[in-house]
Amino acid sequence: MTQQQGNGASPADAAGRYLEGLGERLRVDGCHVSATTWRDHHVVVGNRSDRKARWFGTKTELFVLAAAVPEIDAAALREFTGWAMDRAKAVRSGLPGARNAATVLPALVSSSVQPSATQWAVADARLLGTTLLGRPITVETSAPGTARISMYRGGVAWGGMFTGHVLQKAALYFP
Repeated sequence: MTQQQGNGASPADAAGRYLEGLGERLRVDGCHVSATTWRDHHVVVGNRSDRKARWFGTKTELFVLAAAVPEIDAAALREFTGWAMDRAKAVRSGLPGARNAATVLPALVSSSVQPSATQWAVADARLLGTTLLGRPITVETSAPGTARISMYRGGVAWGGMFTGHVLQKAALYFP
């Protein structure tokens, strides 16, 4: 029996390639990049810390956790966001109570994104405790080399002085 080659890459391949590219973009920007798993899915993990004078010398930590899944719905995105924020909270640097701001960008990548997941991602940022902010992201890779990114891009009351920095990094990591 002869196997025939398909016309182009499968949607799963497109999501996998997007994750590979994400890992490279994180490395190029100076992030520490590692990997873990969530519900049997490979997760790319990146984190970095930045301190700037305009932030009155305070430090912000940024965590990126991204996984390719067959389909993204609101329930899966909520679950992944909670898991990613708990994981970031567990590995943050500094002493509890004396930490600076931290933002988590939990991203699910798929060729199939339900509208409810997109709506949940763009609705608002999520707060865990008083020092950890999450901005969930959906990445729809409907065709190789293309991606539709959905996330909350508005300001926040807590950690607002870091919003521009976080959105700039999100645009760099999730083009």
